[in-house]
Formats: sequence, structure tokens, C-alpha cells
Amino acid sequence: MNGGRVARGAEEEEFDEFYALAYPRLVRQLYAMTGDLPEAQDVVQEAFIRAWGRRGTFASGGSRESWIRTTAWRLAVSRFRRVRRGVQLMQRHHEQRHTEGPSPERVALVEALRTLPKKHRSVVVLHHLCDLSVEQISAETGWPAGSIRVWLVRGRLSLARHFSPLPDQEVEHVG
Repeated sequence: MNGGRVARGAEEEEFDEFYALAYPRLVRQLYAMTGDLPEAQDVVQEAFIRAWGRRGTFASGGSRESWIRTTAWRLAVSRFRRVRRGVQLMQRHHEQRHTEGPSPERVALVEALRTLPKKHRSVVVLHHLCDLSVEQISAETGWPAGSIRVWLVRGRLSLARHFSPLPDQEVEHVG
């Protein structure tokens, strides 16, 4: 039993070493083949995950690397075909519609929301745009209801200062 653990550990160590040496080389190769670095990284990683389950069946490093390269290439081709098919379906089944760009008010609102701290922005959006109550926001995010109320007030004040023609001192006294 203990000998099995040692052999398994050695096998895992050998695979880890192989991964460390082969991964960068395979990513470069797949990048050259696909022209898309993030895609190359994804498919090589997926191929290594699949190879991990087969790690005992490879005779030498060369066959492993070849198998992983072939598997990664097939994954890339499969993804490309899925994306291409999706685009074809969209083109066929969705008529071209001209959509108006965002209104100046919407652009201003998004810009103002981006100035808020992340939690303030999140609760303002969830409360005012998604129509969630403080309790629903708390249940969804795990944040305390009291904190959510404080962040809502602070977020509203920041937005009011952003949109108000009044000086900052006067907005703080409003409401």
C-alpha cells in the first residue's frame, strides 16, 4: 500500500515536471496555429486536464506531448466550428436591426455610476435598476442589511452631487 503511494507520487511528480516544461512550448505552438493566445492557453490547459487522466498510458514524453498537441488542436477546431456555426445561425435567424446608441442621459448615468465605490455602485444598481429590496440584496450578496442601507445613502448622495448644479455643501443638506 505504501509502495503504491510512492509510485503514484513519483508519477504525479513526473507529470508535473512534464507540464512545467511542455506547457509553455505547447501554448506557443497552438498560438501560432490559432492566432489567439487566450484560446491557445485554454485548449492546451484542457488537453493537459484530459491527459492527466491518461498519464499512466503514455510511454514517453514525446508521445504525451504529441497527444496533448493533437488534442489541443482538435479542441481549438471544435470551438472554432461552434462559434462559426453560432454566427451563421445568428445571421440567418436574426434580421439586421439598427439599434440606437445609448442616450446622453444613459451615458451620463453610467459614467456617474463608475465613479462610485464598487459596493455603493452594486447596491444602487440592484436597488434602483433591478428593483430589489434591501433584504433581497442582502440575501443575494451576503452583505448586512444595515451596510446596504448606508451604501445606498452614500451612493445616492454621490450621484446627487454628480448631477446637481448645486455646490457640494448644499447637496449634503438636501434630504
